[in-house]
Formats: sequence, C-alpha cells, structure tokens
Amino acid sequence: MPILQPIGRTFLRFLEATGHLSLFAATAVGHCVRPPIYPRLIGRQMIAIGYYSLPVVGLTAIFTGMVLALQSYTGFARFSAESAIPNVVVISITRELGPVLAGLMVAGRVGAAIAAEIGTMRVTEQIDALDTLATNPFKYLIAPRLIAGLTMMPILVLIADIIGVFGGYVVSIYKLGFNPYVYLKHTIDFVEVQDVVSGLVKAGVFGFLVTLMGCYHGYNSKGGAEGVGAATTNAVVSASILILCFNYFITEMFFAR
Repeated sequence: MPILQPIGRTFLRFLEATGHLSLFAATAVGHCVRPPIYPRLIGRQMIAIGYYSLPVVGLTAIFTGMVLALQSYTGFARFSAESAIPNVVVISITRELGPVLAGLMVAGRVGAAIAAEIGTMRVTEQIDALDTLATNPFKYLIAPRLIAGLTMMPILVLIADIIGVFGGYVVSIYKLGFNPYVYLKHTIDFVEVQDVVSGLVKAGVFGFLVTLMGCYHGYNSKGGAEGVGAATTNAVVSASILILCFNYFITEMFFAR
C-alpha cells in the first residue's frame, strides 16, 4: 500500500545504517587490539579528550551537586527528612548524574571536534592520502580516539563524582546549616562500591560511544563544508541519544532485582 511505503523505506534505511555502524565498530575495535599501536597518538588524544574536557565537566558536576542539595532540601523539609540529603546527593551523583552529564558534555565538546576533524580530512582527501602512503586510517585516526575515550571517561567521571559531592557538601554546610562531620559520615556510610563501579562502567561505555559516533560520522561525511557540518551535528545527536539509551540498560543490568 502506498501509505506504508515511506514507513518501509525508513525502516530499511535504519537497518542499513545500523549494519554500517556495526561493521564500522567491529573493524575499529579489531584495529584497537591488533598491532601496530601508536602510543604517541593515543597519548595526544588522551590529553585532548580527558585533560581539556576537565573544566567543563568539573563545572557541570559542582553546580549539579549544589542544585541537587538545594532541591533535595526543599522537598525533604516537607517531611522532616533533611538528614537524607547526603545520601541522595552521593547516590544520585555516583550512579546517574555524574556519568550521564559528563558523557553529554564530552559528546558536545569531543564528539563534535572528532567529527569535524575527521570529516574535514575526508572531504579534503587526506584520508585517501593516508591509504596512498600505506597507512591504515583506522589505525592512525580511529583506534587512538576510541582507546582514549574508553580510558579517559572513567577518570573524568570519577573526578566529577568527587567534585559533585563536594558541591553538595558546600551548599549543605554553608547554606543549609548541616554539621560537617555528620554530613561526611552519612555520605561515607551510605555510598557502596557498586554505586561507584556502575558509574565508572557507564563512563567507559559512554566514552566509547562518543568517540565511535564522532569517528563514524566524520569518516563517512561527504559533500564539502555542508557535509562536515551535518556530520558534526549527527555525531553529537546520535551520541547523546545512545548515552541515554545505554544508561537505562546498564542501570537495569546493575540494579534490577
């Protein structure tokens, strides 16, 4: 029926794109674990992805912790449950807000940069030049970024967890009048290893997804400057959507009863 044709075409295009992405990801992961490895390129990408993303991730984390403490106090004060604020802040930051917000910030900063850089190399035929020089583009361009994203995101999220909890501590002590010793004791007693580990696992997955989508859309961009702009937009949007989707599945894996 004619009315079903657009739906069928859209579904087939979705399956085709999913297949291309899966093959791209499998090829990239294979090159990550097989020699030769370029340590200098990996180190450079670690600095670009991890160190240069620290300011925006830190600012996001500290203000998230501060706002979370204020909002929790507003809600819990109605039930005389203000003592639960340290527990809510630490579990929210370590389980959800730390990895998710850090992943979204890195997707906006790093994913766009990777897509724009590789996309520009594609449309200016620099990637073809690498093939001509017998240099595998996956080894030289994509594998270092995937390795750096996978390793640096957990470090960023661990730092974001500490900064976020510190933000909640500052607001609770200096604005809400909590006792510093009691606040820290409740925080340390309530947080569990599983809470932190789940957040770090999410961070590793998110880092891989952000760099993968940036590399995929940049590597397959075409059409000059307009194509590079579209690849950059698609990289950020697709990475953000995948972060939110995988966040649910990883949470289900860790905490479903």
